[in-house]
Amino acid sequence: MNDNLEQMLIQDENLTDRSPFLKLRRWQWWLLVAINILFLIAGQAAAVLLGRFYYDQGGNSTWMATFVQTAGFPILCIPLIFLHPYQKLETSTSSTYPSIKIVALLYFVLGLLVAGDNMLYSVGLLYLSASTYSLICATQLAFNAVFSYLLNSQKLTALILNSVVILSLSAALIAVNEDSDGPSGVSKGKYLVGFICTLGASALYSLLLSLMQLSFQKVLRKETYNVVLEMQIYTSLVATCVSTAGLFGSGEWKGLQDEMKGFKSGRVSYVLTLVWAAVSWQVCAVGVVGLIFAVSSLFSNVISTLSLAIAPLAALLVFHDEMNGVKVIAMLLALCGFCSYIYQNYLDDTKARKSESQSHTDDVIQESHHV
Repeated sequence: MNDNLEQMLIQDENLTDRSPFLKLRRWQWWLLVAINILFLIAGQAAAVLLGRFYYDQGGNSTWMATFVQTAGFPILCIPLIFLHPYQKLETSTSSTYPSIKIVALLYFVLGLLVAGDNMLYSVGLLYLSASTYSLICATQLAFNAVFSYLLNSQKLTALILNSVVILSLSAALIAVNEDSDGPSGVSKGKYLVGFICTLGASALYSLLLSLMQLSFQKVLRKETYNVVLEMQIYTSLVATCVSTAGLFGSGEWKGLQDEMKGFKSGRVSYVLTLVWAAVSWQVCAVGVVGLIFAVSSLFSNVISTLSLAIAPLAALLVFHDEMNGVKVIAMLLALCGFCSYIYQNYLDDTKARKSESQSHTDDVIQESHHV
C-alpha cells in the first residue's frame, strides 16, 4: 500500500492539465514569479514617469495619455501565441464555457470601465507630480479590501482593516498638506481635481479587479493563463477604441501636430515617449497577468501597490520632486499599510496550503485503500 501511495503522490505532482507552469520545479516557479514582479514594478514605474515627462515637456492631450495606456495591447499576443499549444488542453479540462455573446458583452463592459479608469488616471497625472500621484494611487489596496469583501467574500481581518486605515491616513495627509507640490502653473483648484480623479481612479481600478475575479468565478468559470490573457487583450482593445473615439470626438487630435512641434525635447522624443509609455504599460500588464495566474490577483495588486510606493523615489531622482516631511510620512504609512496587507495574505496563503495539502493527502490515502 505504501508503494501505491508513493506512486500516486508522484503522479499527482506531475499533473499538467491546467497549465505549462505546473511543469516547473519550485526554483523555476520562484524565478518566474520574480521575473513577473520585475515586469510589473519596472513597467509601472517607467509608465508613470514617462506619462509625467509627456506633460512636463509640453504634452497636454489627456485622451492621448489615455490612449497609450492600452494601445500596446498587441504585445500581449506574443505570450498568447507562445502558449497556444496548451489552449486545447485547457479547454478540454474545463467546465462549460459561456456563449460568445455573454463573453463579448462582459469584455465590452469591462473595456468601458478600463477606458474610464485610464482617463481618470491621465487627468490626475496632469495636475499632480509623479510622487504625489503614486502615493495617492497606493490607496487602491484599501479600496481592494472593501470591494473584495463586498464582491468576492473576502474576510476583513484586523490586519486588513489596519491596512485600510493606514492607507486612508496616507491619502488624507497628501490631501490636506498645504505644501503639496503640483506641476508648475497648477492652481490649488486643479490640484484638488487631480487628487479626486486619482483617488477615483484607484477606487475604480480596485473595483475592476474584483469584477474580473467575479467574472472568472461566475461567468467564465475558469482562470487559466490563456483566459486571463485574453481578457486583458480584449478589454484593452475596447478601451483603445473608446480612447480613439474620445481623441477624435473631443477634437484633441487637431492639436497633436502642434503639440509635437512644441515638445521641448523635439519631435523624435515626442514619438519615443508615447511609444515607450505604451510598451511600458504592456510590460506591466504581462507582469500583472503572470502574477494573477502564478500566485493570485490579490498578490498581483499588492506588488502593484509596492511599485507605487517605490515610484516617488524614482520621481525624486528623475524629476527632482520635492519630498517634504508630510510626503515622507505618507510614503512610510503606505509601506506600513502594504506590509500589514501582505502579511495577512501570507497567513491566508499558509492556511490554505495546509488545508489543501491535508485534503489532498486524505484523498490519496483513500484512493490507496481502494487499490
